[in-house]
Amino acid sequence: MLTLYHAPMSRSTTVIALLHALDALDQVRIVPVSIPRQDGSGGHDPANPHPEGKVPYLSDGADFVHERSAVFAYLCERFPKPGFAPQPGEPLRGQFLTWLSYYQGVMEPVLVGQVAGVTHPAFHATFRDTGAMIARLSGVLSRQPYMLGETVTAVDLLLQSPFAWFPQLCPEDTAIRDWVERTAAHPSLAFAMEYDAALLPREAT
Repeated sequence: MLTLYHAPMSRSTTVIALLHALDALDQVRIVPVSIPRQDGSGGHDPANPHPEGKVPYLSDGADFVHERSAVFAYLCERFPKPGFAPQPGEPLRGQFLTWLSYYQGVMEPVLVGQVAGVTHPAFHATFRDTGAMIARLSGVLSRQPYMLGETVTAVDLLLQSPFAWFPQLCPEDTAIRDWVERTAAHPSLAFAMEYDAALLPREAT
């Protein structure tokens, strides 16, 4: 059975939402673990097999997956849901994989760099700058309500997550802000927050 190592109110919260959206929660064992937090709380949990003590970490027998975009791709292929994640050979599969990789390889580094005040030319040449990232998202979302078209997909759950968690990072762009609001209304995101709220007292003990 698949096992997800998960810390409440962390990057893996979006994976809980994904499993709910895929109707796959009953097919994955969820193991709550602690992680080092930016405020100094938490710490490396010996029960967590992730090599850096982070989450999400997904084990599948002798195999494993970590890094959120890879976990998303793996779960969406393992538990296909029509219209929610294009499968191999289906239309928009390339865009689906591109946006998952764009999140991990561009969006998150750029947003962390923005918070950290990184302005080095080599950083921007490699990962893009905030303006380029905003223009890329807005260019898509000004034409359609979601990243892959007219309906919400797994891509939207992942890409909107930093703006939902940290509203101060959301740009003053109407297309992006409206998309974040639309995606935030997805019931699986509300479920994930309620799921984590129930876990937090356990993590504190």
